[in-house]
Amino acid sequence: MQRRSFLASSVAAASSLAAPALWAQPGGKPIPIKFTLDFRITGQTSPFFLAQSKGYYRDEGLDVSIDVGSGSVASITRIASGVYQMGLGDISSLIEFQAAQAGTPLVQAVYQYYNRAPFAIIGRKDRGITTDFRSLQGKKIAAAAVESTRRAWPMVARRLRIKDDLFQWSTTDFASRDNVVVRGDVDGATYFHDSAVSLFARMKLDDLVVLQYTQAGVNLYGNAILASNAMVTQQPAAVAAFLRATNRAILESMADPAAAIAATRQREPILNEAVELERWRITRQYIAAPDTRSHGLGDVLKRTLEQQVDEVVDVFGLKTRPGVEGLFNRAMLPAASERTVIA
Repeated sequence: MQRRSFLASSVAAASSLAAPALWAQPGGKPIPIKFTLDFRITGQTSPFFLAQSKGYYRDEGLDVSIDVGSGSVASITRIASGVYQMGLGDISSLIEFQAAQAGTPLVQAVYQYYNRAPFAIIGRKDRGITTDFRSLQGKKIAAAAVESTRRAWPMVARRLRIKDDLFQWSTTDFASRDNVVVRGDVDGATYFHDSAVSLFARMKLDDLVVLQYTQAGVNLYGNAILASNAMVTQQPAAVAAFLRATNRAILESMADPAAAIAATRQREPILNEAVELERWRITRQYIAAPDTRSHGLGDVLKRTLEQQVDEVVDVFGLKTRPGVEGLFNRAMLPAASERTVIA
C-alpha cells in the first residue's frame, strides 16, 4: 500500500477562497479539471457522477472530466506528473510518496473520502478460514502486485503480533481475482470491502468470511481526494468549488442511493443496479465512519493521521517522516455545517 501525503493549509490559499475572480478564466469560461478515479467506474465513486450529472460542477464554474484509474497508487503519480489536476488516491501511499520526495509536496490530500480504509481479506470458509486472522496461516491469498490492501498487511500482522509471512501471496491482476477465488485456486484474496461485491454475487456470503483490517485495530484513513500543488497554490478557489460540489453529491448519495447509481449508469450502462446499490451501501459505512460525527465528512483527526504516518514510516522503514501539516490541507473544505453526516 503506498502512502499518501497531505499538504499544510496556507494562509494565502485560505484567504483566496472568498474571491471567485482568482480562479475564473477570462470571459467567464469554466475552469477545466481532469480528475482520475482510483479504479474503474462503480458505485464506490457514484457521488462524483451524481455531481456531474446534476451539473453541480458546472454550477461552480468548473468543467470536470472524470477518467478511470489504474489503482489508488497510480492516481498519485498521475497528479504529480501534471496530467491530472485532481484525483482519488490512497493516503498511506501518499505518505510513502512524499517521504521519497524532496522539497514542496507535489500532491496533497484536500478531502478525506474514505474515513476508514475499506481493506479486507475475503476468505473461503471451506478452506478453514475464520474471523480470526491467524486462520490464514499456511493459506494462499491472491492480490495484485502493487495494491494498498496487500501493502497494508504488515500493519495488521504487527498489531496482532503475528508473522508477516503467515500466508503465501499469489500475485493476480484485479480482473482475475474473483475467478481464482471462485475456482479455488487460492484460499482467499485482498479486496476493498466494497469491491468484493462482485465476488459476493458469485459465491454465497455464508461460504465466505470478511476479515476487515479495522477489526484488527488498524485504523487507517483510506482514499482521499487529492490535488496537485499547482492547483492548491494557483487555483485554490477552484479546488474549493470542486469539493463543495462533490460534498453536496456525497450527502445526496447517502440520502438517495438509487439516484446516485442511476447517474453512474449514465456513464457506465453495463453496471448492474442491484450490485452497485449494495456496493454503495458498504462504501457508505467507510465514508461515514463513526468519528465523522465529531468533525464531519472530508476532515481528519490530527492524532489519528499522526499515528498512521508513524505506522507507515515504521513498517516500511522510510527515512523521512512527512509532517501532518504537509499531508492534509483542510483550507478548502466546505464549511463544517455543510459536511454533517445525516443519519
